[in-house]
Amino acid sequence: MFTKIANIFISLFTLLRVIVAGLVSLLYLIVMGAVSLVSGGIGPFLLKPATQQKVFNVLRAFWPNIALNTVIIKSYENTGTVIVTRREDVLDVLSRDADFEVVYGSRMKKLTNGDNFFLGMQPGWDYQRDVSAMRLAARIDDVPNIILPNAQTRSAEIVESAGGKIDMVQDLTLLVPWEMTSTYFGAGGERDAMAEWTTNLFWYLFADLGADEQLDDIAMSDAAALRSYLDDHIAARKAKPTKDDDVLNRCLALQKADTPGMSDLGIRNNLLGLLIGAIPTISKASCFAIDELLNRPEQLAGAQAAARDGNDALMANYVWEALRFNPFSPLLYRRATRDATIAPSTLRRVRVKKGQMVFATTAAACFDPYDLASPGAFKTDRPWETYIPWGYGMHKCFGSAINKAVIPAILKPVLMQKNLRRAPGEAGQINNGTSAFPQHFHLEWDR
Repeated sequence: MFTKIANIFISLFTLLRVIVAGLVSLLYLIVMGAVSLVSGGIGPFLLKPATQQKVFNVLRAFWPNIALNTVIIKSYENTGTVIVTRREDVLDVLSRDADFEVVYGSRMKKLTNGDNFFLGMQPGWDYQRDVSAMRLAARIDDVPNIILPNAQTRSAEIVESAGGKIDMVQDLTLLVPWEMTSTYFGAGGERDAMAEWTTNLFWYLFADLGADEQLDDIAMSDAAALRSYLDDHIAARKAKPTKDDDVLNRCLALQKADTPGMSDLGIRNNLLGLLIGAIPTISKASCFAIDELLNRPEQLAGAQAAARDGNDALMANYVWEALRFNPFSPLLYRRATRDATIAPSTLRRVRVKKGQMVFATTAAACFDPYDLASPGAFKTDRPWETYIPWGYGMHKCFGSAINKAVIPAILKPVLMQKNLRRAPGEAGQINNGTSAFPQHFHLEWDR
């Protein structure tokens, strides 16, 4: 009886806290939004993760699930938008593949000039065939046995030879994952070209919400170049086999065994999808994590102490918590395949019409006070399940285990440096150039 009464009071207190946070956030958005509008900086203001969290606070308090007739995403067909902010509902949406489908297939087919990639597929034979085959080629035990040691070694070598200053993007966070695609995937190509192709194609597939016509032209050109490289590379490898234990050779071995989905075209398309997901994802997340830590001197000191003490687990927790505050992406989107209901039998119940795009705001989910203790605090003892950096459910990123291992490995030697700091001026800030991904980010340290 006492427990039930206590739970009622806890629930009421949480509700009150959510409402207060919503009101405070609304006031902040009105005041600071007006200031930013007058100063001409409304765009950067709205793009800040802290601003987005204020928006999520308001929605969570007053409209946790809201359906709009407005079409926000222009790049994939839809009839409106539903925004979901509660963690329970976000995970529910990402788990209900029959109701809420991934939409990337139409653009993925344009990149391959024909077939889909499994991250753009709904459940079915094609999805199971391709995922199962690629799990045989890219094995989970490769992460601790091959990928992680290589990333640790190369990152340490790069930082050691940097001479007290580094462009994190060009010299480290793009280079290490590219070398992984070269030595482990067996299909890295020329470094600068591969980094440009995969960055533009990731942007086109997942982040081009406005259907930019210029980006479409760039993506079609880059996709054709990447297809040509992979076709030629696969043919050359078959003509002159190597003994390298890489993903490409494993795929070719599966092809000889008549494994479904392992034709030359199937191998090419699967490698194309893996390459697009590997390089820009690891690079951007690595930069965002260190950028957030540099904004938090106390947490930076803690992460550096953990790195120097060899406490890799604790250091990694600093990295993931930093990415909670400065996420790689604030949301994932799915399209309703039929009329559906989110959060039935609750006051936040919302009807979703067939064709509407559902925004599962993973960034809001990771700050939900109904599910997380002290969501506004930077805590390094949160369980891994707290974070949703690479998606959830059937369509969680295929390389999530690689990302989880490689990103802290890239950052560890940087965090070990004395008096780690940003380079002076604009050079010490993340520069995206003309893309949606970091192009330069200069740091310095005492030698």
